[in-house]
Amino acid sequence: MEILFLIIGLALLFAGGEALVRGAVALAAKIGMSPLIIGLTVVGFGTSTPELVVSIKAAFEGSADIAVGNVVGSNTANILFILGLAALISPIPTMIAGIRRDLYVMLAVAVLMLGLGYMGIIDRLAGGVMVALLVAYVAYAAVNSKTSPEDQDETQQQANMPVWQQAAYIIGGLVLLILGADYLIGSATTIARAIGVSEAVIGLTIVAVGTSLPELATSVIAAFRKHSEIAIGNVVGSNIYNILGILGVASLLKPLSIAPTMTSFDIPVMLAVTLLLVVAMLAFRSISRSIGAGFVLIYVAYCVWLYTQTPAA
Repeated sequence: MEILFLIIGLALLFAGGEALVRGAVALAAKIGMSPLIIGLTVVGFGTSTPELVVSIKAAFEGSADIAVGNVVGSNTANILFILGLAALISPIPTMIAGIRRDLYVMLAVAVLMLGLGYMGIIDRLAGGVMVALLVAYVAYAAVNSKTSPEDQDETQQQANMPVWQQAAYIIGGLVLLILGADYLIGSATTIARAIGVSEAVIGLTIVAVGTSLPELATSVIAAFRKHSEIAIGNVVGSNIYNILGILGVASLLKPLSIAPTMTSFDIPVMLAVTLLLVVAMLAFRSISRSIGAGFVLIYVAYCVWLYTQTPAA
């Protein structure tokens, strides 16, 4: 039965990713906004819903480590695992209008996260500032976004889709992604326990990747459909939103303490990975399959290292 739920979860994820990408591309064409900005906002923020739910729930329950670790782990997985897989499917061009600004914002937000780690707490004041920064960033990005002639030609036929149908694709896609992630996390956790995998390893791998499954499905589908702006925008937007939006909102509800071990290892790893993506995006004409494979291998090595540091159940 758990294997059946696993298959159902995967099916829902990819159906949701297909619907979300289709609706997002149509919306970009309809309102004259670039697919990158749609990826950064509608897609990037929408696919971070599982992280938002998990972190808010953890904040209410007093589990600050889960709330913060969920975000930090998801950001690392988004770049190495998700973008790496997307690049393996279809190389991602880096010559995207406006992407430099968003990469620098993502890097600055990662540095901010390290600073908050050294402070040891995200209080309500910091949370309010983080949410305000997110609103300002989205407003600035939307106002300064431009649709290139290539984007217009590529999505012109999508622009004729009725607004209600675009909304149905986007909302329906998000719902399917959330349901699919829930099925997959639940069944994978049950199967892992049955074969003797420790609770700690389950949390560090299945839960961390599990809340990023909507980003995975969406970026993979975007890669298949050759919409590189959606794939990269989804990851960059999610990583910005995860820190400023999710931790900002969660800390407004209840201040979040940050464990010293997270500040000394997990957050620096996330920052290093973020810097790695920025350098790759600026130095190469595309995130090639070889770079994608390298990202995935680094993530596998990271997970193996975590496993070796984790006591068996």
